Amino acid sequence: MPLPDLLPIRPFIRPARGEVTLPGSKSLTNRALLLAALSDRPVTLTGALFSEDTHLMAEALRHLGFTVTADESAHTLHVSAQANGFPANAAPIDLFVGLAGTAARFLTALCAAAPRGVYRLDGVPQMRKRPMKPLIDALRTLGADIRCPGAEGFFPLEIHARGLRGGPVGIDASESSQLLSALLMVAPLAADAIELTLSGQVRRPFVQMTARLMEIFGQPPLAVAAENRFRLPVGSRYAVANGAYAIEPDATAASYFAALPLVTGGRLTLKHLQGGLQGDTAFLAVLQQVGLTAEENPDGVTVASSPALSPRGVTQNFSEFSDTFLTLAALAPLLAGPTTITGIAHSRKQETDRVAGMVAELRKLGQDVHEHEDQDGLTITPRPLVPGVEIETYGDHRFAMSFGILGCHNLHGDGRPWLSIRQPACCAKTFPHFFELLESLRKNSLAP
Repeated sequence: MPLPDLLPIRPFIRPARGEVTLPGSKSLTNRALLLAALSDRPVTLTGALFSEDTHLMAEALRHLGFTVTADESAHTLHVSAQANGFPANAAPIDLFVGLAGTAARFLTALCAAAPRGVYRLDGVPQMRKRPMKPLIDALRTLGADIRCPGAEGFFPLEIHARGLRGGPVGIDASESSQLLSALLMVAPLAADAIELTLSGQVRRPFVQMTARLMEIFGQPPLAVAAENRFRLPVGSRYAVANGAYAIEPDATAASYFAALPLVTGGRLTLKHLQGGLQGDTAFLAVLQQVGLTAEENPDGVTVASSPALSPRGVTQNFSEFSDTFLTLAALAPLLAGPTTITGIAHSRKQETDRVAGMVAELRKLGQDVHEHEDQDGLTITPRPLVPGVEIETYGDHRFAMSFGILGCHNLHGDGRPWLSIRQPACCAKTFPHFFELLESLRKNSLAP
């Protein structure tokens, strides 16, 4: 059912309970789609995410000549006909990436590494503001012909493919780890080994995820030549054992439902979330500092409120798992004492300026918010919540979901909505059925 433009959130009047089946990881689905396209035989991805971002990635691969078939009901994607990719003598191919950062960075690198063809990449207006220059510069150093019809270093791009030559190259991926991940994944296609020097701070968990996934798809472990220097060999084809790879549940999406017992009380089991490749599972440790319990079990991870503990504010650096900072920030009004969040300067250049947006929405809710002078964080001191607020999402799915969880707080004590989300359909980017799942949990909490 389509969501309205303004969605009032119905609070829980009883503690949350039950199990949550999470969608597949967006980060892993789009990486695995790219590696499957570069494999030398058909690959089936199970547990895949079906969302706007993954649809854009799959559709772009189809335009590039690969066969990508989807079974949404079974959560599977099948990539085949890899030999048909980058067809010879083709007319220029247009690729649309919307606001999908993974698709934008990964497809740019893929097209630059292609043996032939002309590729024109573009997205929505906001995508034209997102960082691309470090990746463009690195690919040019490796021999790529990349042209910027608009502003230099930004989308749209026109790539005249002729492969990559290899050799020494540097990249600063401090603005987005995806810039580095994109380069890593196409490195095996270069004519010679790439000697990579990394500068700036980078979100290493996402890079480690990429490197580990490349190993699963048949590449050697990432060779560390020295601190921040890597040697990326060529010649190994991508291939995955048994022609199949199972996508993990999305750890970032898990953060919302892991935090729900903080708002409503009760306990939830997040199915199949154990271990894995995703750094955002570190958010569970933050919730434990706040006052929840989180325990692994054969079914997944069970998160529960503790009557013996009062939820409290914390100080946390989110540089390694910053996509989850909004979850904590949105719930900070319910904590005892201030919450300080740092390590998030780069999030100002994501789907929107997430720091400024969070400051604005929390202040609308009556909170005392201090934006740090170094632009890298904020401190939230709880004040009584102001009811009747309409939360602006800025077209950013993470605002919708984070404040959607806050709205589950029974502020009036009688289940009346007190907070509404504008344009909640933006969740389609990574979690199309988020609000449907949230409502099903609310109803489940009411069952005898």
